[in-house]
Order: sequence, then structure tokens, then C-alpha cells
Amino acid sequence: MLGNFDYHNPTKLYFGEDSLNYLNEELPKYGKNVQLIYGGGSVKKNGIYDSVMEILKKNGKEVFEDGGVMPNPTIEKLREGIRIARENKVDLLIAMGGGSCCDYAKAVSVSVNCDEDPWDKYFIRFEEPQCEIIPVGCILTMAGTGSEMNGGSVITNHEAKLKIGHVFGDNVMPKFSILNPKFTFSLPKRQMVAGIYDIFNHICEQYFSGDDDNTSDYLSEALMKSVVNSSLKAIEDQENYEARSNIMWTATWALNTLIAKGKTTDWMVHMLGQAVGAYTDATHGMTLAAVSLPYYRYIMPYGIAKFARFAKEVWNVNGEGKSDKEIAEEGLAAMEKWMKKIGVTLKISELGVTEDMIEGIAKATIILDGGYKVLTFDEVVKILKESM
Repeated sequence: MLGNFDYHNPTKLYFGEDSLNYLNEELPKYGKNVQLIYGGGSVKKNGIYDSVMEILKKNGKEVFEDGGVMPNPTIEKLREGIRIARENKVDLLIAMGGGSCCDYAKAVSVSVNCDEDPWDKYFIRFEEPQCEIIPVGCILTMAGTGSEMNGGSVITNHEAKLKIGHVFGDNVMPKFSILNPKFTFSLPKRQMVAGIYDIFNHICEQYFSGDDDNTSDYLSEALMKSVVNSSLKAIEDQENYEARSNIMWTATWALNTLIAKGKTTDWMVHMLGQAVGAYTDATHGMTLAAVSLPYYRYIMPYGIAKFARFAKEVWNVNGEGKSDKEIAEEGLAAMEKWMKKIGVTLKISELGVTEDMIEGIAKATIILDGGYKVLTFDEVVKILKESM
């Protein structure tokens, strides 16, 4: 393990088929006014909305609804949520949905009592909140982002053609999150698959950095194998509780900061994917899938030992008599085969990217330096073209 670090995660998790009942234990800790955040209305069709409203009313809460949160929450929607929270003096924000709802709730929470523009303050200057933060609770209906147990918040600004994430500190993390795998059963297959790849890539982003013998890498390999195994079961039977529960639990541990400890971490696939998303509004997990293989094939020579280890430990590639390069290439080929089997998108052109967008997307791509290769602008363009 490299460096010095601290680890603290304040989010309390309630997991399992009966987990929603524990909302009754959390609600008395907060004031009367609750802002209920949700997306396009699927929670009303599948009955989750009614169940949550019944518990809120039973606990004497005044509920202010904030629906219509889109898959890539916009700065305009964020400003609307801030207005709702201010006008109704809310005491608790409950995000009921997937990672976008959780991300959005955190952005609202740090902005309600702050006079500055949230886009400039948090997503351009990357400042931390100095104002009072409204507590957040999450009721998860989609597994993927891990937003239920981290401080991350990603917001899109269409006018600026930017999609930017800010990872806030412990004080912004959800106070509690409710994880019932059955709540994910009604999710369309494409969204389920996008979430599965999001989980897998979160692990990769942390794994493909450093060359020391690091406990975090052993944990990452186990989590990746769990995702692969459960994903193959879930695409055959979306109501396989064991598979869906493993996917949901792995999603949380893939991005609650644990496996990043002792690592520099990479995150360039996310930077590329988010830039694509800013131009297309495509599903987050699919943007990651579409740029992953070209990116990893490009940086592989700079981290060849880790890519060979990835091939052997995650994909069971037999390395006997082969060079690290040959082993690594087989590993990425196995990863591509799995990606095709579960049905993720492998080309950004299928997400709406056209050749004339490439340079703009490259300019919108934030360059990070934690991985095996710090990319130049021309290299970003090359990878995006390979992703077409």
C-alpha cells in the first residue's frame, strides 16, 4: 500500500427485501419538511412511490415533490430543485431513483444555503461548501453509480457543452441509503446493462494505476469477477434475486472510496465518456463502454504488467509461455467478448457522435494524471476516432 490516507464513510446502509421499513427509523431524526426527488415517473408505476409516501405521511412529514430528474441532471434542473428547497425550507432531501437522482440531491443539498452560482462554485472552481448542508437520504431503484455511498455529483451544462463531476467530502455523503434489490427488477434491460458496465468501469478506473502490491487491487479483482458472473445470470433472468443483489452490493463497494485507498486512480474513461455525454445526452454507462476498449488498448503498453495481471486474475487467461503483451491482449479480447454478450454499446457513433463533434468533445475532455499515461489533446482525438 502506498502513501498515507484516512478512511471514513458516514453513510448508513439498509440492504435487502425489507430495507424500506427502516425508513421509519431514519425519518424521526430530521425535521418535518421533506423534498422527495425522483425521475420520470417509473417509481409511480412500480408502486415504490406509494410505499414511500405512505411511510412519509405516517411519520408526519410534509412532502414537497421534485420529479422529472433526467438521466443526466442539468444545471437548469438543479436551479429548480434549489428553488423548491428554499421556498419550502426543507429539512431532508430524499432521492428515490438511480444515481442521477442521488447526484442531483447532493448538488441541491450544498447549494440551498449558498448565495453563489452552483455551477461556477462547485463544477468550475471545484470549491467546497461553506454553507449549511441539507441532509440527503437515498432509496435506490437502479444499481450502477455508487452515488448512494459517496460524495459524487455530476451535472450537465448543455449551453457550455460540459458534463462535470465534483466529489464532495464526507459531510455531503448521504446520511442513509436504502437498497432493496427487488426495486431494480422493473428497470429496462438496457438500463440494467448500462449500470452493470458503470460498476465494472468504476473498478477499472481505480485498478489501472500503480504497480505496487496493493490490497486494493485484490479487492478490485474479486469485485470485477462478481460483476461478470452476476451480469451473465442477470441478462438471462432479470429477476434473479441473487444476481441482482450481488450487482447492487458490488456497485456500492465499487465507488465508496474503499478500493481507491493507496491508489492514484485513473478516471480518464469517465472524462472521455462524460465529454461524449455532454454532446449527446447518451446513457452514462454506454458512453463509458463505447470509449473503454480504445482507451485501454492505447494505454496498455504503459501499464503492461497490470493489464497482464488483469487478464489472468479476472478473465482466467492462461499465461504459460506467453509474453505480457500477448496475455494483456487476450484479457482485453475477453473483456470485449463479455461486453458484447451483455449488450453494451461499443461505438460512440451509435450514441449520436458525428465526426464534426470529435474536436469539440476532445476539448471538453478533462485530462487527469493518475493513470499510466497522461494524454495529449491529439491522443484524445485519436482515441475518440478509434471509438467511432
